[in-house]
Amino acid sequence: MKGPFLSGAEIFFECLKREKVEVVFGYPGGAVLKLYEKLYDVDFLKHILVRHEQGATHMAEGYAKASGKTGVVLVTSGPGATNTVTGIADAYMDSVPIVVFTGQVPTHLIGNDAFQEADIVGITRPITKHNFLVRDVHELATIIKKAFFIASTGRPGPVLVDLPKDVINSLCEFDYPEKIELRGYKPTLLGHQNQIKKAADIIRNAKRLLFYVGGGVIMSGGDRELRLLAKENNIPITMTLQGLGAFPMTESQSLGMLGMHGTYWANQAVNNCDVLVSLGARFDDRVTGKVDAFAPGAYKIHVDIDPTCIDKNVIVDLPIVGDVKHVMAELAAEITSPPDLDDWWTQIEKWKEECPLTFENNDGKLRTQYVLDRLNEFTKGEAVIVTDVGQHQMWTAQFYKFNHPRSHITSGGLGTMGFSVPAAIGAAFAIKDRPVISISGDGGFQMNIQELTTAVYNKLPVKFIIINNSFLGMVRQWQELFHAEKYSFTDLGDSNPDFCKVGEAFGLKSYSTTKPEDVDPILEEAFSINDGPVLIEFKVEKEDMVFPIIPSGATLKEMMTKRLDPKEMT
Repeated sequence: MKGPFLSGAEIFFECLKREKVEVVFGYPGGAVLKLYEKLYDVDFLKHILVRHEQGATHMAEGYAKASGKTGVVLVTSGPGATNTVTGIADAYMDSVPIVVFTGQVPTHLIGNDAFQEADIVGITRPITKHNFLVRDVHELATIIKKAFFIASTGRPGPVLVDLPKDVINSLCEFDYPEKIELRGYKPTLLGHQNQIKKAADIIRNAKRLLFYVGGGVIMSGGDRELRLLAKENNIPITMTLQGLGAFPMTESQSLGMLGMHGTYWANQAVNNCDVLVSLGARFDDRVTGKVDAFAPGAYKIHVDIDPTCIDKNVIVDLPIVGDVKHVMAELAAEITSPPDLDDWWTQIEKWKEECPLTFENNDGKLRTQYVLDRLNEFTKGEAVIVTDVGQHQMWTAQFYKFNHPRSHITSGGLGTMGFSVPAAIGAAFAIKDRPVISISGDGGFQMNIQELTTAVYNKLPVKFIIINNSFLGMVRQWQELFHAEKYSFTDLGDSNPDFCKVGEAFGLKSYSTTKPEDVDPILEEAFSINDGPVLIEFKVEKEDMVFPIIPSGATLKEMMTKRLDPKEMT
């Protein structure tokens, strides 16, 4: 519907209003000054001033993952735009819906190496679902509508919109499209009925059935359909790192996470199942290990909304392209009688007894696993946990019991250190009724440490937990196991700051301990503070390692469940 003549800046905010945007994470600069001038008088959304543009993209990711809505970023041209690249790549790998608006030099200067010019469209083309350079103000409203539509439909992902300075300043009659039709972009929602009937028949006759659940189930809002389907048919569930929380981990049917650092019994189930049903997962290398030995005896069914994921890594027997939420509902209707899995469950229970998840807890030393175990007990599994990347990330996946979707937020595909601090801040703008907890290693915590100011300024009650082992712990683990114990540039002990003093300098109440007996009292006091963020440093054992582990490129059968004795290694 056509409306009054507006400037590009006015059109921009009118479009955000139509898209029901509530929060924008941004940082001003020369190319977007007109937008910030108009933003001064905008009252329908909250602008969060970040301290670095990478932080803005991770905040938008955290907000999107926690809320299910599209995250929005606004930055200037040149370095402002290029600083978003890591966050955009992270969102692309993990299928997170964000729209990044970047300023650009005036259209007549594009290609002239003007001040603060960068070809951000060219730079981000491989890491966006789509991107746009707006060359005419008459196209602006339609492009913004397309950007939000593309980012949030089908397999979600990041979209970038580059806004030249003259486009922002130009005038045109405002015309906002109610619907968008994009040639060649028609996501399939409903699965092929014959394929679904065939899958239902195979599931019904399986003897060693396993559901392999990915983040797509959470993105689609399909956790209820998954639970009904699994409960009615007594099906064991294993989840990817991004799928944790899609099915309650406290339920007996949950086998926890599979893959490189998955549970022993989940990986054994994958190795020995006769039917493997992949739901909203993409068979990535951290799950499969050596692909030609993955689930070797299984009939493989793959449900995914993105047809390019089918047969990309693992060749499957029965593909179903469609929204996993709808497909699971249709499957449930087609399965008229549950499969006979009694013997299979008996075997799974034996595997659980053979190699449970345990840790040393009687030597007076503080261990990450103990911290996470107590954190799980303290929060009753009801918190939103935002992890960084490394050992603590894998231990969190093992020891924290996620019972709700959108409760576990992490960087999976790209493995971005520095993700947790800003992503937790973004999540805190979406979540008001549950605790939001950031967990980082001492290495990753320092990569976007500047965003603590954002948390303090906005009085966000985020609990920032640092697992400090004075090492780049996961890299150190690989160096010990696979690189002749040559600890090359992973020891951070002498260069780490005093994290409590750092936290206090930023304005956070800060705690630190090396003792297991201090964990509960510190948690109790920290969680009683709700008028701003808190920092907690746990100084843990340096040399602890995450087990199980599957060496890179190895098969699931080659899983290591403990540190090898030197005699065993020879």
